[in-house]
Amino acid sequence: KVIVKTLAKGTKFTTLDGKERELQDTDLMICNANKGMCIAGVFGGADSGISQSTTSIFLESAYFSPDAVRKTSLHHSLKTDSSFRFERGTDPNITVYALKRAALLIKEVAGGSISSEVVDVYPVKIEDRIIRVKDKNVNRLIGKALTRDEATGILERLDIKVIDSKQDEYTVSVPPYRVDVVQEADVIEEILRIYGFNNIELKEFAGSDFISSFPVKDINKFRNTLGQQLVATGFYEILTNSLTNAAYQQKHNITFDGEPVEMLNKLSEEQGILRQTMLFTGLEVCAHNINRKQKDLKLFDFGKIYTKKNGRYEETERLAIYMSGNSETENWQRKSQSLGYHDLAQVVNGVLQRSAITNAKLEKVEDPLFDFAVSINSGKQEIGRIGKVKTTLQRDMGIKQEVFYADLSFASLFEHSNPVISLREVPKFPEVRRDLSLVIDKNITFDKVETLARQTVKALLKNVNLFDVYEGDKLPADKKAYALSFALQDEQKTLTDTEIENVMNDLIKAYETKIGAVIRK
Repeated sequence: KVIVKTLAKGTKFTTLDGKERELQDTDLMICNANKGMCIAGVFGGADSGISQSTTSIFLESAYFSPDAVRKTSLHHSLKTDSSFRFERGTDPNITVYALKRAALLIKEVAGGSISSEVVDVYPVKIEDRIIRVKDKNVNRLIGKALTRDEATGILERLDIKVIDSKQDEYTVSVPPYRVDVVQEADVIEEILRIYGFNNIELKEFAGSDFISSFPVKDINKFRNTLGQQLVATGFYEILTNSLTNAAYQQKHNITFDGEPVEMLNKLSEEQGILRQTMLFTGLEVCAHNINRKQKDLKLFDFGKIYTKKNGRYEETERLAIYMSGNSETENWQRKSQSLGYHDLAQVVNGVLQRSAITNAKLEKVEDPLFDFAVSINSGKQEIGRIGKVKTTLQRDMGIKQEVFYADLSFASLFEHSNPVISLREVPKFPEVRRDLSLVIDKNITFDKVETLARQTVKALLKNVNLFDVYEGDKLPADKKAYALSFALQDEQKTLTDTEIENVMNDLIKAYETKIGAVIRK
């Protein structure tokens, strides 16, 4: 006797893996006359298994509600082949055929014998789904005007029958085994799939591109713009899971602003909480690549972080950038050069410029995620942080090489962005470059050096570039050397040697008096 029912909440049930589980009163069970034998559509019970001494087998074939199976599977953290199939929907009208096929295979392959007739209990048959399809919607979604005969001919070949036809619409009957076709859009997708995407001609202008060409701030367009810029500079985009391991931050006593958001039905401790930082999931990707001999990494990730403050859940989008290894592969022209903080700072500066942030200031900060870090601020707003990842965090991930990481607020970048691109005429007069080498204290940042230069030479200074940093035996332990290039230009005339010399003397004087720099000859 087979009974399909639910058992009382709290009932103990031992599954095939030997674990005792506590049932909910919503868990559908397959029972005999005395007790439960299987969790329907998910996992068998300990008493339902077979052994080397088994001589008689009872076969049962059934259809279970995908929603019910999914809830039971999640509650018990059981992901099985059975639940995988039932959750996605199966054909309810194939149960008898499947039962007979299984019995026949046992007979032919294992030498068994069939000892009873099939008992089929199907009180309420699941009928075909009835869906109305409008001609105008077919043509609108596909992007091409198809004739009624073309569309219905494709559907008939897919066993989707036309049961009624009117002037501007028709009704189709979808068999139960097509669990993926439940609404009009699904039917139209089936038509397009068979008709062929390659048979849809490209119009003179694409509607979405036409609309997006107007100067309107669009967050998706802006995200794509930043992504394309990073890809153009040699980066690869990664997609990481929002779930992470709480042990990462617990082991290093790392706390964030707000509480972590824990999963109620977590499948494992490794995916037990929603991340509060992009760093840990990004380091997992770095470790995965480095362990497979892909050591030169330039990666970026658009993702979200989550936290709970005062009982409210918060979700914010971030742009994470990772750099590690060498800037390029060693070749006959040059030796390989390790990526460093300044390489990442240059990339971040490009992102800030593309976001129309021109007044960013850098400030050294203490952060438990970094060995050293600086915050990027625009006015009183913090845009993000950039620095070298803490060595102990890397080691725990199995990463032995340095990793440099930037964490930027995507909302802040988008807020400052300007969709209107301003153009100006190319200057008619030449640009002049002059180089300068400074010995300065280690705690002085490039941002401070650049800001001082722009305050000293306001009109003629177009760009300040840091092209070399030296720290070594030839300098005191608390000193470093910056090699800088200054681009000077007057848009009204050609600069004279005297004017250039005066500008450089002003810069040297400012550096010597205000930051105690020593000019290297």
